Amino acid sequence: MDFVQVSEEEGDEPIELPAEEDGTLLLSTLQAQFPGSCGLKYRNLDTKAVRGVRSNEGRLFPPSVESGWGEYAYFCVFPKENKRKSDDNLENSTAKTKRIETRLRCTDLIVLGLPWKTTEESLREYFETYGEVLMAQIKKDTKSGQSKGFGFVRFGSYDAQMRVLTNRHLIDGRWCEVKVPNSKGMGHQVPCKVFVGRCTEDINSDDLREYFSKFGEVTDVFIPRPFRAFSFVTFLDPDVAQSLCGEDHIIKGVSVHVSNAAPKAEQNRNQQVQSYNYNSANSFGMHSYHPQGNHMNPGRNGHHRGRQFSILDGSERGPQQCQQLWWTEGAE
Repeated sequence: MDFVQVSEEEGDEPIELPAEEDGTLLLSTLQAQFPGSCGLKYRNLDTKAVRGVRSNEGRLFPPSVESGWGEYAYFCVFPKENKRKSDDNLENSTAKTKRIETRLRCTDLIVLGLPWKTTEESLREYFETYGEVLMAQIKKDTKSGQSKGFGFVRFGSYDAQMRVLTNRHLIDGRWCEVKVPNSKGMGHQVPCKVFVGRCTEDINSDDLREYFSKFGEVTDVFIPRPFRAFSFVTFLDPDVAQSLCGEDHIIKGVSVHVSNAAPKAEQNRNQQVQSYNYNSANSFGMHSYHPQGNHMNPGRNGHHRGRQFSILDGSERGPQQCQQLWWTEGAE
């Protein structure tokens, strides 16, 4: 049996790992000794340059067919967020926990779509399930005293505010929308949702939640059905979501890519374009098919309320196209 000398970083004391009969090294063997690693590299003795080891379907291949792994000293490759340093004392080394303290302060939130029967007392009672409520107010007509169907609420903690903004709310039997008023100058609030591309079918919502929870609290995971090779993950803290964008992550041996989820304003514009094209087509006697989603309450296991989607296969498209083809909203 052949052995490959591997160290965590160049210059560290190596560990000899057993190669397979065909001369390859299993990625699972590497990760058993170096959790979170996703590949190997070595320094070429002639050029002094660092070279990467070829990897395919969970196997690492030796640099040379004739001489195999040779006498090179190999060291590990880690995704940027998972790169382990010698002074880390984390128990779980598959990823670094990113806890980013936000400097954002609580602001008044507007609650839209309130039933006429909702009172300020019932409004306060509902939102107190999320945290301390400093203010709950329903806007009323000055003459009749009738509710105008919207109100405002303010929380004592930023965490409670973010929980409210990342959930949908059924108040007195009606779905209501809660958001930061545009008048506050925060119409372009940092999104909490990220797009995860290059997913495989064996990666389920529990796998995504477990992995990304190491960076910050995950409030929702959504995997489209039928499978489209991508998913959405929503974080409590938008700074955590943005810190992960543009990076690759290894989940169950698969390299996935995280990017920004398409803004809802952009999705609305896309939907308007689709609606325009649909109406134009009908005016010429043509028909198009746009299946509508149901109105179920979204859950924690990846079942979301769909609005409008395309039946085209999103696995053959880029991240932005996939996001435009599947519009989702709400999170538990």
